[in-house]
Amino acid sequence: MDRGDQLELYERVADQLKVAHDKVRALQVPESVRVALTRKLLVITAAAKHDLAAAERRLTQLNADLDEGRFPDGG
Repeated sequence: MDRGDQLELYERVADQLKVAHDKVRALQVPESVRVALTRKLLVITAAAKHDLAAAERRLTQLNADLDEGRFPDGG
């Protein structure tokens, strides 16, 4: 992956992270669910430091889950 592609991937991941954080913040869910979703976002953010492409895939799936109303049980 050349430098331009890498930068583009970083920008996509950053944009998706912002969207995911906004979605989580806006949810009307129990605090335990919000905490579980926040942990997922933190794990994805940490993973991005090592494998940006995998982090993007996980983030895309998380955003899709949020859009479909699929949330962790928070337990």
